[in-house]
Amino acid sequence: MTPNMPTAADLLPLLPELVLIGAAFALLMLDLFLPERRRVVTHVLAMVTLAVVVAMLAFGVGGQGTVLNGMFVRDIAADVLKIAIGVTSILSMVYTWPYLRQRGLYQGEVSILMLFAVAGMMLMVSAGSLVMAYLGLEMLALCSYALVATDRDSPLASEAAIKYFVLGSLASGLLLYGMSLIYGATGSLDLATIGAVAQQTQSTMLLITGVVFLVAGIAFKFGGVPFHMWLPDVYHGAPTPITLFIGSAPKLATFGMAYRLLEVGAGPLDERWRLLIAGVAVASLAIGNLTAMVQGNFKRLLAYSTISHVGFLLVGIAGGGAQGFAAAMFYAISYALMAAAAFGAIVVLSSRGFEADRIDDYKGLNARDPWLAGLILCVMASLAGVPPFLGFWAKLAVLRAALAGDMLWLAIVGVMFAVVGAFYYLRVVKAMYFDEPEGAMPEPVNDRPMRVVFGVNALALLALGFGWNPIMAWCQRAFAG
Repeated sequence: MTPNMPTAADLLPLLPELVLIGAAFALLMLDLFLPERRRVVTHVLAMVTLAVVVAMLAFGVGGQGTVLNGMFVRDIAADVLKIAIGVTSILSMVYTWPYLRQRGLYQGEVSILMLFAVAGMMLMVSAGSLVMAYLGLEMLALCSYALVATDRDSPLASEAAIKYFVLGSLASGLLLYGMSLIYGATGSLDLATIGAVAQQTQSTMLLITGVVFLVAGIAFKFGGVPFHMWLPDVYHGAPTPITLFIGSAPKLATFGMAYRLLEVGAGPLDERWRLLIAGVAVASLAIGNLTAMVQGNFKRLLAYSTISHVGFLLVGIAGGGAQGFAAAMFYAISYALMAAAAFGAIVVLSSRGFEADRIDDYKGLNARDPWLAGLILCVMASLAGVPPFLGFWAKLAVLRAALAGDMLWLAIVGVMFAVVGAFYYLRVVKAMYFDEPEGAMPEPVNDRPMRVVFGVNALALLALGFGWNPIMAWCQRAFAG
């Protein structure tokens, strides 16, 4: 029997994605006819496109529902994650233009690759089948590989791109192998059907093995231990605004994919995959925090810090249930904003020939620019989980989720490493306020819009610390049903 072709009305829930992909193709054609000096037009239109898509999602344009025979699911959880992905991607683009333009690295395809990467992320969080999850993942991955290699003349960037490509391909293979095992065990690619079959055949070794491979693939995309080898080198080698992009929004998309695959697809096996996730969380907290303590390069410090934050996010997922996933979503959104501000600080302080990527570069910053030092203090305090900043409430939410999921031991480990993690963030604060500067720092990029955006981003971490309840309520509503 031939399935009925969907009508335009049937595809309305897919409207934001269709607008985004259509605009990306249009900008790709437009960029061919723009001279070098007018490439900013492509970049500005890309940001406008993302703003329009975010507005469509916020106002519910197209409505919620499932399309493409259940392959695409648009619900509250998907909309919340897509809005957060769009906002952090716009922040990334604000930093990208002045940084790459000053170094002669900007090409029109940078913003277009970002748009296609965002489209892939949106498909990941709305995946209703294994096919859609893998399609979105590969769209994101292929665009990310190209973005990391933006500076083709840099050996560091080229090495990072190759490592990312090779290890990313390996992880995609693990994930695809796990999906093939699950299909073999259940006879379906639809996640809801897989969940129903798993409810009846929980002891199938083929299905359990497939879930193990799924967890491995998800851990790699998060950057969790022991699949974290790519993350420090890629974060260090990529241009800083590209690091900002791949270090923030994709974490939201990976969380969305993890929810679809683990809770919707493998939910009946939660007692097994929750223990696997808890093990990855503990390893990530330990390796990430302990290794970050000895880093002298600020970007590598933030890279290992990311691994530790992934550990906290996984603590929420390991807690399981609606509370666990709501807490993990809240943490993913909070961390995306914090990561954008942290890497944004490096971009704001950088200038041509000076990357401001060593902790020593921040010595005496308070004496030179007290306002900027104060903003960076807000970012470091939030990352460390100091109350009342947003990061404190995010950590508290995932620890409570672990307790609710009968994982007291995991919550204790999380508290221990939260204290350890505060040390290396305080190193940056000490350098800014108590150390003497080493030599003269070059003038930072004089880009007022970028500095204003950084200021808003940093101060939002404090403001949202006082007004975090609406965001948490939004996350809880996403998993209430």
